[in-house]
Amino acid sequence: MQQRRDNDIQPWYRQFWFWFLMAPLIAVFFVVGVLLTVAFYNADDVVLDNYYREGRGINQVFEQDIRAQEMGLQASLKFDRTTGEVMAEVNADTSLPEQLLLLMDHPVSARLDQQVKLRQVQPGQYRGDMDIKPQHRWYLYLLPELPPDLRAEAEWRLRAEINFERTDQVELKPRVTHN
Repeated sequence: MQQRRDNDIQPWYRQFWFWFLMAPLIAVFFVVGVLLTVAFYNADDVVLDNYYREGRGINQVFEQDIRAQEMGLQASLKFDRTTGEVMAEVNADTSLPEQLLLLMDHPVSARLDQQVKLRQVQPGQYRGDMDIKPQHRWYLYLLPELPPDLRAEAEWRLRAEINFERTDQVELKPRVTHN
């Protein structure tokens, strides 16, 4: 009889039935926390809601490619993934600015995107440093230096795609579609 009374007066955290009922609820709480964290950090990019404005921006982008072609722009980039150095050799029929902006867009995660400021070391030759060492595939855009959010406003652009598993060099040219 005394043993039964000891079971009855145990604190709540030592009661079997409390843990039997609460353990699944506590487990669900932690699982939901993990799922919310994964969903937040791996969320898809936002869908554009102003298609008209974006369509006008696409026309501006085509004009950038046409302007780069008219200027005779071409570039060759060499990446040193050990030191993070980027060397660019740019050929043009006109004079080039003192600084260029290289936008490195990751195809899957916007968090990995990089902006590399390239400074002129000699006429037609530029140098810059990457923040992180790239792996796999990236989209590259070379523009005259300006804030990255105004890339649609740039006078010209060169673009290319690189897969760092295969090469550390790439040629950038204007992409103009002929109709």
